Amino acid sequence: MPTKLKALVAVHLLLIKDDKVLLSRRFNTGYHDGDYSVPAGHVDEGETATQSMVREAMEEIGIKILLQDLKYSTVMHRYSDDKSERIDFFFSCEKWEGEEKVCEQDKCDDLRWVAFDKLPENTIEYVREGMHCYLEGKKYSEFGWEN
Repeated sequence: MPTKLKALVAVHLLLIKDDKVLLSRRFNTGYHDGDYSVPAGHVDEGETATQSMVREAMEEIGIKILLQDLKYSTVMHRYSDDKSERIDFFFSCEKWEGEEKVCEQDKCDDLRWVAFDKLPENTIEYVREGMHCYLEGKKYSEFGWEN
């Protein structure tokens, strides 16, 4: 009998301003350090994905997002580099309060606004795919599985 899925659930923020997305460079985390991602984090037990995204935005980049300003973009079922399965929710947002800044200097060493068609080479591949899904209006994707 197959084992039931036990997947980590994460949220990712596509913060958008002037047709650009905010990228954060990972630092000192042990996972893709030096590569660009977007503000993101794990969903804690007892919170919804949207509540988690609002919390992570405040913790990581110091901005306040109202739940009604988050827009669901896509969900990705992903097989990770570490051989674990993950469910990643991507949300977009164009309205928030506060000035974005690095709040977790022990995990991030750069924030930058980048046009979607000019992403740095060192953008994490599944994050790049999540942005592609957002741009294409694709609501579900699978990543990292061998065919």
